[in-house]
Amino acid sequence: MIKVAPSVMCADYMRLGEHIRAVEEGGADWLHLDVMDGHFVPGFTFGADLIKQLRAVTHLPLDVHLMSDRPLEHMHDYLGLGIDMLTVHAEATYDLFRCVATVKRAGVRAGVALNPATPLSVLEDILPELDCVLIMTVAPGFIGQSLIPSALKKAGTLVRELKNNNMNHIQVVVDGGVKIHNIEQIAAQGIDGVVSGTGVFQLEDIPSGIREMKRRSLHVTAGSGT
Repeated sequence: MIKVAPSVMCADYMRLGEHIRAVEEGGADWLHLDVMDGHFVPGFTFGADLIKQLRAVTHLPLDVHLMSDRPLEHMHDYLGLGIDMLTVHAEATYDLFRCVATVKRAGVRAGVALNPATPLSVLEDILPELDCVLIMTVAPGFIGQSLIPSALKKAGTLVRELKNNNMNHIQVVVDGGVKIHNIEQIAAQGIDGVVSGTGVFQLEDIPSGIREMKRRSLHVTAGSGT
């Protein structure tokens, strides 16, 4: 069964407490927290203050997706907040090893994100150090885009490479354009988890929608996607 991580940046902030309770009820596996700096990607979202409040009101694991062009400087604002994972972009830093080591020294799981046009080859040396690879299946920074098929195929290629090299402990997650109607296509690539923003928070019945995503993924045969 695929894991589902609702992206909080797509929630209704005027109803945020209600929305957090709804995704908990639906069986969400963690909360995905996009921290956007207005430089690496367009626009801003939220920062440490909101994440600190979320940590106080939910039992769900928290993954900070640091969409920042200075991740090594900015990550210290989040590592002490009780988060469970911090993900940086390979495209945003010249010192990916140092970023990952800093995260892990703080006792936090380390992830690396790749934009749709970034090849898997950039992970060749860092891969053994990672807990998660986040494959962006849309251009980062814009809400409501459609999933890019080639990026999903790239994620499936990574799943198979990890399996062939006995590195199944590294989680592969896709982020962007994930909806109920395409969850089976995603699950067919053997993906471990999905980040879904509007695909969750724009549903009339959020708990039922998350459960339906999981149900549809349950009997899909990994590797059957194209």
